[in-house]
Amino acid sequence: MIRHAHLIALPLGLLALSGCVSTVGKVVTAPVRIASSAVDMATTSQSEADEKRGRKMRERDEKLGKLQRQYQRHLKECDAGNRDSCTKARDDYADIQSLSAA
Repeated sequence: MIRHAHLIALPLGLLALSGCVSTVGKVVTAPVRIASSAVDMATTSQSEADEKRGRKMRERDEKLGKLQRQYQRHLKECDAGNRDSCTKARDDYADIQSLSAA
């Protein structure tokens, strides 16, 4: 009689544990999934690097354009006799040169 109870209890126990097995599988693979997502976040793809480089170039060009407009305005004011603008124009020109060299 006891032997028959084991035969009935065994399949019922396996059914009850089937949900636990899938949970154990998720727990076991979790470190691998976490590590792979961390590697993905830590590495930069080529397209991301290209986007970043393009963004830096656009920002540099915008800054250079702003400096050139500022330089032209200060130079015009300098030609009109404003000595402060002459100093500012020289500073603008130096900034343009240093930005162009970079």
